[in-house]
Amino acid sequence: MAGEPTVTVIIVGGGTAGWMTAAALVKLLPSRCNVHLVESEAIGIVGVGEATLPHIRGFNDRLGINEAEFMAATRATFKLGIEFQGWGRPGDSYIHPFGTFGSGKSAVDLHHYWSRLEEASGAAPAIGEYSMAVTMAYMNRFARPDPDPDKIESTFNYAYQFDAMLFAPFLRRTAEDLGARRTEGRIVDVELDGESGDVAAIVLETGERIEGDLFVDCSGFVSLLIGKAMGEPFEDWSQWLPCDRAVAMPCRTRTALTPYTSAVAMDAGWRWRIPLQHRTGNGYVYSSAFISDDDARVALVGAVEGESIAEPRILRFKAGRRKRSWVRNCVAVGLASGFLEPLESTSIYLIQAAISTLVELFPQQKQVSALDRDEFNRLIDLEYDRIRDFLILHYHATERSGLPFWDYVRTMQVPDTLHQKLELFRRRGRIAKYREGVFLDASWIAVYIGQRVVPQGHDMRADLPSTDVLARRMEALRLEIRAKAAALPDHRSYIERYCPMEEAA
Repeated sequence: MAGEPTVTVIIVGGGTAGWMTAAALVKLLPSRCNVHLVESEAIGIVGVGEATLPHIRGFNDRLGINEAEFMAATRATFKLGIEFQGWGRPGDSYIHPFGTFGSGKSAVDLHHYWSRLEEASGAAPAIGEYSMAVTMAYMNRFARPDPDPDKIESTFNYAYQFDAMLFAPFLRRTAEDLGARRTEGRIVDVELDGESGDVAAIVLETGERIEGDLFVDCSGFVSLLIGKAMGEPFEDWSQWLPCDRAVAMPCRTRTALTPYTSAVAMDAGWRWRIPLQHRTGNGYVYSSAFISDDDARVALVGAVEGESIAEPRILRFKAGRRKRSWVRNCVAVGLASGFLEPLESTSIYLIQAAISTLVELFPQQKQVSALDRDEFNRLIDLEYDRIRDFLILHYHATERSGLPFWDYVRTMQVPDTLHQKLELFRRRGRIAKYREGVFLDASWIAVYIGQRVVPQGHDMRADLPSTDVLARRMEALRLEIRAKAAALPDHRSYIERYCPMEEAA
């Protein structure tokens, strides 16, 4: 509104979280805030989260980022979903797609019709064969969704797989072009106001003191402001998500440039494979209670495809979140707020969710409203809690046995919120409905059925067509999807025409 004071925003830390925040604030609230980012080049970027969810497309669009330029600069590939190998049982495989099963326009969700066929024959095709995204992914095909909602080619979405080490510099150029200011320096002190407890200023190694009205903590796992200075408690979720380390190692791409990320079950966790234009990202996410760092490193080196281009490096973390992500005049974004392992590529999404919510609830005055702060925390807590349950589902819904790690997660007591969802689906294939949260019906259906959580019943409306009619319609749908996918361009060919990486790469 006209006449409202300009808020001085100090962002502590660069990387993906810091520069996403800076770019969004200067683009979306240009007359409401002055943005000043402070970072030290001596502090490295985690730089592992290379896979994203479709929501990033909307974020980039709002910032006016050209997709082809962004993909070329970050050496990106397209992503139609996430493949899970060996999670239900060794040898199993399924894809969690970005999009619907079927057309998404039936009286009931397609999995109810699929359940009815499975009950009748015991040999229904895999449910993924009724998904445009899954079929395209396995065929290594890609094209953008058709804008005509009546076409089956409109029923999928996509995200990106990119080099996280290149994303932050790309966003920095965007943010600085729009007016964000940057200071290089290491923070040695955080001054709190003696009366309010607000952050008053940060002090650099050079002695420079930087004041602000609103501070955004993007300092990563260090959580310099909200954790160290303000002492906000951290809720530890490792009883449900016991993986606390990862060993990462990139290699030269020698195999198919797949339009999907892979998550392969391992003895004490899982292994990621993320194909980029210039290399393939690999990592083993594991629990140190069930395997040593040395053994995890050996297991990863033995499993990767292609020649390694860097030595394996160990990352340490703990699953959970701050009790509150906005405390007084300090907002935590990214790893400073919490951490959930990259199993479903949610790291950048959670950064984006925090930024979008901050923009919506940005202070109208220099003084932060407690109501706005509480609403921000409610929404961010919902995001973390629902993603937490979705990740736990992958581990708990397994028939793997004989390995201590998998025996633990299969038999552990899960949160009541997840237990209720599981029982509801087992009984009659019903998905718990909610408006807020990232993973909606198709996501849960993919993991449930992909990991052999098959419902005992189905929605009665799925009984309306006769069995023969239903079988013919389902087969016609499956064949249509296969034909449409087969007619699309090869994934690599599409990239080479649309967004080839820069020659300097």
